[in-house]
Amino acid sequence: MLEKDKIVLRDASPYNAAITREQFLFYEVRTTAKLVYEGLSNDEVVDRIVKENLFQYPTEKSVKKMALACLRRLEALEDRTLVEAIADQPSDVSRQICLYAMMRQYRLVQDFMLTVIGEKYRKLDSSFGKIDLNIFFQRLQEQDDWVATWSESTITKLKQVLQKLLVDNEYLDSADATRLNPVLISPLLENAIRADGQEYLLPAFNCLS
Repeated sequence: MLEKDKIVLRDASPYNAAITREQFLFYEVRTTAKLVYEGLSNDEVVDRIVKENLFQYPTEKSVKKMALACLRRLEALEDRTLVEAIADQPSDVSRQICLYAMMRQYRLVQDFMLTVIGEKYRKLDSSFGKIDLNIFFQRLQEQDDWVATWSESTITKLKQVLQKLLVDNEYLDSADATRLNPVLISPLLENAIRADGQEYLLPAFNCLS
């Protein structure tokens, strides 16, 4: 396929594979949220993270790139109170809001959490395995011409990131787990989602009422 054709497909698709690089990043997003909460501008946040190497990354370039990625994720929330909650709420609440931010920013994460995880909660089906990830990506590649161009190694990496996302948020006990846990949504997050008219996202958090 010509490079020009690939660009056309990419621009027409709601999906990208950025989470292979920009993973859950809980520590990094929380660190960034604390600086935003302190009242620093975006430029000041990036400058502070880079100067003090707050992410403990090996190169300055990688620190700056990820700091900008964290800011984009916080901005995807479009809710100052949720950014503050990431900064100062207990870890489990903060993590859940970080997952919600990923769903807001990445259509791939949103679709996975709704069509796979949300559907399982809806059907009271707690089973989970590689087959669920395989079917999700198979359907996505059939539906979207851009996703259909992704390499097998990219798809494999995306499956790993999504599975780790579930472990990090206690949907799964481990990468080898075959049963979903019955997660509970934080009232703070549920109220924010409802206030924003995003109720359709609630099943991803096992909130079905």
